[in-house]
Amino acid sequence: MSTPPIGQIDEIIHGRLRLGVMTYLAQAEVADFNELKAALEATQGNLSVHLRKLEEAGYVTIEKSFLDRKPLTRVRLSKAGRAAFSRYVDAMANLLGQLGAPDGSGD
Repeated sequence: MSTPPIGQIDEIIHGRLRLGVMTYLAQAEVADFNELKAALEATQGNLSVHLRKLEEAGYVTIEKSFLDRKPLTRVRLSKAGRAAFSRYVDAMANLLGQLGAPDGSGD
């Protein structure tokens, strides 16, 4: 049995809410804060904290503006974020692929 590639899993992305953000943005390209909050069933404070972590890692960009005098926060994946998400998906597929065979060989 080989050692699972746990070290390849990006811990910044791996959290449930951050993974949800990354997955959503990989499909939608851009989303506003309230759209993400509703889609991920997150609280405002919780989503804010996790978006800040993704932004600090350089995985998302956050644009703040106003629309009809109301704040509008739009989030999108950065190039680095898209690459990190791709590596994450590959690492998870590799890890889970090892579970595919009854003998644990992944074949």
